[in-house]
Amino acid sequence: MDVSLVEGVLESLRIGVGFLWTAAWAIIMGLTITSLVQVYVSKERMAGVLGESDLSSLATATVFGAASSGCSFGAVAIGKGLFAKGAHAVNVLAFMFASTNLIVELGLMILLLLGWEFLVAELLGGLVLIAVMAVIVRLTLPEPLFDEVRAELEREDRESGGMTDPTCGMEGSDEHTIVTDGGETLRFCSEGCLETYRQQTASNGAWTDELRSWGGWYKIANQYRKEWSMLWTDVVAGFLVSGFVIVFVPQSVWNALFLGGDGLLVTAENAVMGVVIAVISFVGSMGNVPFAVALWGGGISFAGVIAFVYADLITVPVLNVYRKYYGWSVMLYILGVFFVTMAFTGFLMELLFDALGIVPNLAGGETATEQRYFELNYTFYLNLVAFAVSGFLLFVYRRGLGAPGKYRDPVCGMRTDDDGPSATHDGETYYFCSTTCKRAFEDAPADFAAHPPRVSDDGSSHDHH
Repeated sequence: MDVSLVEGVLESLRIGVGFLWTAAWAIIMGLTITSLVQVYVSKERMAGVLGESDLSSLATATVFGAASSGCSFGAVAIGKGLFAKGAHAVNVLAFMFASTNLIVELGLMILLLLGWEFLVAELLGGLVLIAVMAVIVRLTLPEPLFDEVRAELEREDRESGGMTDPTCGMEGSDEHTIVTDGGETLRFCSEGCLETYRQQTASNGAWTDELRSWGGWYKIANQYRKEWSMLWTDVVAGFLVSGFVIVFVPQSVWNALFLGGDGLLVTAENAVMGVVIAVISFVGSMGNVPFAVALWGGGISFAGVIAFVYADLITVPVLNVYRKYYGWSVMLYILGVFFVTMAFTGFLMELLFDALGIVPNLAGGETATEQRYFELNYTFYLNLVAFAVSGFLLFVYRRGLGAPGKYRDPVCGMRTDDDGPSATHDGETYYFCSTTCKRAFEDAPADFAAHPPRVSDDGSSHDHH
């Protein structure tokens, strides 16, 4: 292999991992805060007022989204569930914008990697996105089409016996079913969502009281694990891709795609092209922030970079999810509304920031290849604190401190009791959260037979035999 190629790959990895190291504490602390909000903020009450197309419902959808996960796919799945239950289309789209643009972890990452100007543009732009989108939808919404799609979703739900997971909006399963006190049968896509639902409905106490118990911390730890499971591939891919883009994409490519110079036409073209690059980049959620750093380093205008950051809801994989949920017509409508909204808002942000004289200037700063990422500075100490918090939450989850259920499923690690599926191996009885896990165990018992711990009343754990 050519020496220069090897050096390029190593430099790409150094930059990508360096970006990840720089932002690690922000991601971890942001996801911890998000987990707290997810566990202790009542979403049912918010979801109940999203059926009207008025300003109050739009504001509620925005708050609801900001309090939710930052995963693009998670936002789309929850949005589908809200829409199927009667939420107005404009509120569903506002929820998705807020849950991918107005969340803590994303803001911290933008602040660290791109600067305070981009953070202000992200937060202010997030609100402008929702306002512009709402105007466009009110003027163009094909209500008969959306009513037809909603009726189809409701019909599918009835035919499947109410198969929509009330926690995440995904398709539920007969293997993860409970009957509520009111006699309603609820189905969940996984034991994780079922456990989350149980946790959210198990306690009516104040969150301050919950945090004084292991049970409260277990809820947070379990939600933290779920947040990471949704985001980690996008985050890691985004950082690594950004390193390779910075090293291997020549400046001539950026010069060909993005017009240089000044003027409204240049700003508009850069904003449009920023959204186009986002659509075909396949990097969504928080992973597009380090990619945006590569664009900024390539000399792309402020409008192009911030429009790119806005556009994680219309990447090709996410568009495919829209198609599966709603069909081609609605998918194309969402793409059109989002594309215009994102490009126009990016264009507007540069005009506003230019008028205020706060458009950041890349010239004079260190490039990604010049930066030294691994030093004994504030990032190092903040990462130590963040890793300690993450380790604590992982410890609480893995040990099942305060968790519901006496036994840990040896296949998936979830908590369960002895009234569910069970199997015996070498004289030892194992308990499972679902028949799926039981079948996996029976196919290869030696891979999982490690004496799963039982949690006793005092929160400690010991072998159950």
